[in-house]
Amino acid sequence: MNVLTSFAYLAASALFILGLKFLSSPKTARRGNLLGACGMLLAIVVTLTDKKILDFTYIIAGLIVGGLIGTILARKVQMTAMPQMVGMLNGFGGGASVLVAYAEFLRMGPASGASLDVLVTIVLSLLIGSVTFTGSMVAFAKLQGIMRGAPILFPLQKQLNAVQLLAVLGLGVYFVTDPSQGYLLLVVIAVAALLGIMSVIPIGGADMPVVISLLNSYSGMAAAATGFVLSNNVLIISGTLVGASGIILTQIMCVAMNRSLANVLFAGVGADYEGAADGEAAQRTVVRYTPEDAAFMLENAQSVIIVPGYGLAVAQAQHVLQELALILTSRGATVRYAIHPVAGRMPGHMNVLLAEANVPYDLLLEMDRLNDDFQNTDVVLVIGANDVVNPAARYKKNSPLYGMPILNADRARTAIVSKRSLNPGFAGEDNELFYARQTMMVFGDAKDTVTSLVQLLKG
Repeated sequence: MNVLTSFAYLAASALFILGLKFLSSPKTARRGNLLGACGMLLAIVVTLTDKKILDFTYIIAGLIVGGLIGTILARKVQMTAMPQMVGMLNGFGGGASVLVAYAEFLRMGPASGASLDVLVTIVLSLLIGSVTFTGSMVAFAKLQGIMRGAPILFPLQKQLNAVQLLAVLGLGVYFVTDPSQGYLLLVVIAVAALLGIMSVIPIGGADMPVVISLLNSYSGMAAAATGFVLSNNVLIISGTLVGASGIILTQIMCVAMNRSLANVLFAGVGADYEGAADGEAAQRTVVRYTPEDAAFMLENAQSVIIVPGYGLAVAQAQHVLQELALILTSRGATVRYAIHPVAGRMPGHMNVLLAEANVPYDLLLEMDRLNDDFQNTDVVLVIGANDVVNPAARYKKNSPLYGMPILNADRARTAIVSKRSLNPGFAGEDNELFYARQTMMVFGDAKDTVTSLVQLLKG
């Protein structure tokens, strides 16, 4: 049975790796999800069979309740709420690692004579898992609007966090040297949980997707540590894959914003910034255009670049936007979509949203591939995007956006911007594009605006 179990775990691990590979492209993402799910199902079935569990009552109950909750979330949660849902699920993963690691310690008993590596990984699992759980819950609350999205700062905050981390490490070392002091693990959990809260509250809501990605990595590392505790190879491999992919995604997002991870975690960006209300911006005005004006410009355009953003997702306007693109294409215009890496808060967010509307994958172009084409484009249509097209990122050194690579929407011959108001984006920076001479501001709900454009072009 051990040989069969090892072979099954190897097969499950291979499915996880293939699943990640296929998730790298929208074309194969569904296949990747299916392969990963099959790998997890295989791992669970083999584990339950190998351990010869006699009573499956609680396991079956957990499967039913968990499956029901997952089905409801998959159907009810909107695409705009995906970041906070991911954050919540990360937290559950970290919390599960804490429970499993502590339960394994109780099963072994303080006098079990566990090896040094097992004791160390128990402490690491409790530390990382607790930080992941509470940190993810704070991230979820900030993105969901349950708590204040701006950074929460107070004197000596970083020093206090450092003291908490050192305290957890000290308690862990003491426990490893004397495993009979099992109560220390509860103290480790409590202090690590507080550290998770204290580490995330000083981070602004605009940076929360980066934090969620990092916490995703933490949840994987916690799972890998728990795998060492249980001597479970498939848990070690899957946890390592999650940890590594989370770090890679975090790095991608930091590069997309031209900021270091340390700046995201410790700079407190957004705490006191008043970019939307400073001097000149407060006095500037824009000209309000109508959908009829915008339709006239689109009707005569030979090249159009569509820049989707978070507002598109909120309005659920992806289907009618694709209808607009098809109309323009039928009139002989070249239509493409420019996708910023962090548009919609998370990498791939816009790709998935537009894939729902059957937008061809070859029309979804990354920023680097399309940025030089804006200057030769008749019309750029900005739907719900803000920070990712803000020219202030190029020159305004006191802006949170300074240095972030942006889409060159301001260099097109005409920029049509559909937005509810002139409110700034997540970074709190007034958008210079709104006031440019070639910009046409069409205010209103994105779906209503695009629907009007479709009707006018059809007419």
